[in-house]
Amino acid sequence: MSRQRVLLLAEQLRRSAAGGIGTYVLGLLQGLDALAVADPGDAPELTLTASRPPSGAGGDPLGDLGHALHASTLPGPLLTRAWDLGLVRAPSGFDVVQAVSLATLEPGRAPLVVTVHDLLWRRIPDAYPARGRRWHEAALRRALRRAAHFVVPAAVVGADLAEAGASSDRITVIPMGSDHLPPPDVPAAAAHLASLGVHGPFLLCVGTLEPRKNLQRLVEAYEAVRAELPEPWPLVMVGPSGWGEQVALGPGVVLAGSVSAGELAGLYASARLLAYVPLIEGFGLPPVEAMSVGTPVVASPLPSTGGAALEVDPHDTASIAAGLLQVATDEPTRSDLVARGTARAAELSWTSIARRHRDVWDLVSDRGPAGDGAGT
Repeated sequence: MSRQRVLLLAEQLRRSAAGGIGTYVLGLLQGLDALAVADPGDAPELTLTASRPPSGAGGDPLGDLGHALHASTLPGPLLTRAWDLGLVRAPSGFDVVQAVSLATLEPGRAPLVVTVHDLLWRRIPDAYPARGRRWHEAALRRALRRAAHFVVPAAVVGADLAEAGASSDRITVIPMGSDHLPPPDVPAAAAHLASLGVHGPFLLCVGTLEPRKNLQRLVEAYEAVRAELPEPWPLVMVGPSGWGEQVALGPGVVLAGSVSAGELAGLYASARLLAYVPLIEGFGLPPVEAMSVGTPVVASPLPSTGGAALEVDPHDTASIAAGLLQVATDEPTRSDLVARGTARAAELSWTSIARRHRDVWDLVSDRGPAGDGAGT
């Protein structure tokens, strides 16, 4: 039996801030590479497709990922617009086309699998710019028309997608992985913290600074308990600026900006806890990243945590504050969360997740292109 030929849309990796979707793409590639080592004959034959590489010396970084690359002559914004309009279709010669987000293209004769990370712009529209909501709605309609199958990271996303018009038998839940970060670079993390005036224990928050992440309530909760901590440990907030009103920072709150993957792992490993309390999330990667290095987590109810975090009500500042104080100071609670978090992270290897994607590709390549029940 010949190896399955899969075309994977990797345009997200062209972006300067690839975000959680970029992490998903790289994690999936990591898992597929591991499958190829373990069983070369059964691993898919993968080709990446994306816009033209950036100009300048150094070649194409996507070409360094170890897979064939089909690069367009169009720059990113024009290519994705051409995908939207159906002006650029998938090249022929593939058994499956995998879109890693709602940015899809006409797949031609091959069935299209689309990963839908969330439909949160429908649940909390005020947390998204109007232009973003319009694009997501149009992209969802295209995906429902084009896709043979959908992958979602959690059952709640699958339910939202079914309500939007996808047939439930064409939706497969596959969570995200936790083991994509490199080993913690604790010295680099410590140096970065020192440059910000942070020495010793600290609380950590990771995520884009945007309304949906609920950071203002987190800051207010931290301010409420700061004096009750053994020392006024700072709250370090890591992540790029997003959109909307900026968070009003109080005493002890430190913005650390974006960091490298090694530094991020080092910050997780060094933190007293991770606090992650978004209003809503399709999955939630930072908690399982923290759990993978043995850091206890305070979080909203999320699909990712699997009961391994101390859950708080993201709408209730007092609930968040109580969670922060308990996990920061109570050693039995901390030990229990570390044990449960380590077990949860171990369930989410990218190798197992890549294998489940491969199973979906096998399913749809047997079924054929998008057809009855793919959505309207």
